[in-house]
Amino acid sequence: MKSFAISQQKGGVGKTTNTINIAGALAHRGHQVLAIDADPQGYLTNTLGFREAYQSDPPSLYDAIKTPHDHDAADLVVAHAEFDVLPANIDMFQLEQDLIASGRRPRQRFGDVLDQLQDYDYVLIDAPPSLGPINDNVLLAAEDIIIPVEADDSSVLAIEHLLNQIESLERGYDVDIRERAILISNVNYPLDNEQADAIAWFEDTFDGRAPVFEVRNRAAIKRSLGAGGSIFGEDAEETDMTAVYDDVAATLEEVEG
Repeated sequence: MKSFAISQQKGGVGKTTNTINIAGALAHRGHQVLAIDADPQGYLTNTLGFREAYQSDPPSLYDAIKTPHDHDAADLVVAHAEFDVLPANIDMFQLEQDLIASGRRPRQRFGDVLDQLQDYDYVLIDAPPSLGPINDNVLLAAEDIIIPVEADDSSVLAIEHLLNQIESLERGYDVDIRERAILISNVNYPLDNEQADAIAWFEDTFDGRAPVFEVRNRAAIKRSLGAGGSIFGEDAEETDMTAVYDDVAATLEEVEG
């Protein structure tokens, strides 16, 4: 099983959109895929049509992370038409506080959750837009990260903060967290100066470390999400961005498990 965190503490950079479409691309290539919604806001869960699961009574992903040895995360998985989903739950808004209060391995619980989900080829984890304990849990468990950004100055600053946090986790927990892809979302041509400078910065910064992909702004992507699926879904509208996400999926296939 290969697991990837889709992480960026800045909101509005296409984190959930990219998670869903990478999952769709991998499933379309014949893989067994699980998408985990680790964001308490539950955008992935609700976008894919699992609002009832998001509002359901325990047990949920909240319980599986808080006390992983008391719950089997596989029992919480729901089936989507394209891939499986482990939904977020509204109770997760109190999870970070509970993890900090617990004192024992507060940033290493998610690895126990992944250990219960070994039947998949790929697990994609939609992390929350923050640098708190949930995000740290996801990064430490996956150890491979896909970073969504936008072509603007604020994304450059945000990614610098994220890389500093990754370095801190690597030092503190003796792990190697590897950047596997950078996805620049909502790119519009012709580029203005800010977009061009940001794209050049991403390409220079990650040269030799991770491939940089451009996802252009397409109405078909929004419409597929509105219909509850990825651009690879059976009834999804055709778009040239399927080629980009297929290239991302091919890149992830080259990562050793």
